[in-house]
Amino acid sequence: MESPDISRNEASFNIENGAIKPDQITHDIPASAHSVGHDTWQQVGLMLVTCFNCGWILSFSNLMLVPLGWAWGIPILLLIGLFTAYANWLLAGFHFIDGKRFIRSRDLIGHLFGREMYYVTWISQSAIFVLGNMGFILLGGKALKEMNIMFSDSVMRLQYFIIITGFAYFLFAMIVPNMSAMRVWSGASAILTFGYTGVLIVAIVIDGKSNSHKDYQVTGSIVDKVLNAFSAISVIIVCNTSGMLPEIQSTLRKPAITNMRKALAVQFTAGLVVYYGVSIVGYWAYGSEVSDYLPKELSGPRWAKVLINLAVFLQNIISQHLFLQPVHEALDTKFLKLDEGIYSKENLKRRFFLRALLFTGCTIVTAAIPFMGDFINLLGSFTLVLLTFIFPSMIFIKVKGKTARAEQRAWHWTIIFVSSILAVATTVSAVRLIATDVKKYKLFANQ
Repeated sequence: MESPDISRNEASFNIENGAIKPDQITHDIPASAHSVGHDTWQQVGLMLVTCFNCGWILSFSNLMLVPLGWAWGIPILLLIGLFTAYANWLLAGFHFIDGKRFIRSRDLIGHLFGREMYYVTWISQSAIFVLGNMGFILLGGKALKEMNIMFSDSVMRLQYFIIITGFAYFLFAMIVPNMSAMRVWSGASAILTFGYTGVLIVAIVIDGKSNSHKDYQVTGSIVDKVLNAFSAISVIIVCNTSGMLPEIQSTLRKPAITNMRKALAVQFTAGLVVYYGVSIVGYWAYGSEVSDYLPKELSGPRWAKVLINLAVFLQNIISQHLFLQPVHEALDTKFLKLDEGIYSKENLKRRFFLRALLFTGCTIVTAAIPFMGDFINLLGSFTLVLLTFIFPSMIFIKVKGKTARAEQRAWHWTIIFVSSILAVATTVSAVRLIATDVKKYKLFANQ
């Protein structure tokens, strides 16, 4: 079937001047208000490394390793990292099917499995991206509050900093309309990322050497340990994948499949070393008592804490923009005038209202329910398992099932079966965590 967003007019798919490359017009490309086929793999690789090393990594020591401990934690980190890299590598190979370029996950799934699955995919993705953005807003607010604590005896409520963060994200989304426009900002993000992670690791190592009372014991009943372990697994999935690979791949120049795989290689080497490294060093230094926001633990000089929190806030502005791009792209393609330039007066006005509505909603919900761990756990449960592990194998069986060897089909059916069980288990764990926090915190809690 043809999914709802597929356009029959290749020449109209983009409203940015010069976005259509001569060697791509032989493919049937969907209409989009954003750039397609424009970026190099180096640009996308750098963007993946910096965006996956956003402020969320400051929570991973607590959320990933505390529930698992050393014995289970390190093997599971390596296993999920390896398998996530494989699943993304596999999905990148299905960017073109029957001469059509699929620039959105929902278009690809809808084309192969029908209209209902198109909407299942789009709803799942939308939930991921909106929840993820709330998590980014919360992280930015916490970073600002930490700086406020260091400079003032009268600390403002977290909600004020959440509002400031939401407004900053809105401004950036107006200035940088799409993923390809992030190329200059990716360089700035890289400087911020490697700067703050470098200072952070040095400060943590110093603390770790002076901390002689580290406790790595995994506490709780058997049921608690099992459910907390699944929560940790969902967070590990979050830190390795986005659920939007076709959308990222859509920006790449030809050959898009090879270039996407090169960019993924950069993410799962250079990028993974950083976000796993920070998580492991944080757990080593502070043990099972490590905070869900690492800068809170630092006993080093005040300038280091200020630098880290400020860099996290600024870097998150750039990173959150990548992970909300599918929502921006869908709204822009639906409501902007595709026959006018993206910076035309009318499109600027429309984009202003679209971005204002989106970020106002995300900011209000974040201020009301500021539970950082819940955002990340729910994000990595059913939806990301579905998009990252289950869908690529379903696509392989659908596209290549008749010609594939029996052991290949068995391998992908096994992935679907095991991943389905994992999705259920991680979702149950995430819902349990939310239910616990709802009892513990009030609306608009000042954490």
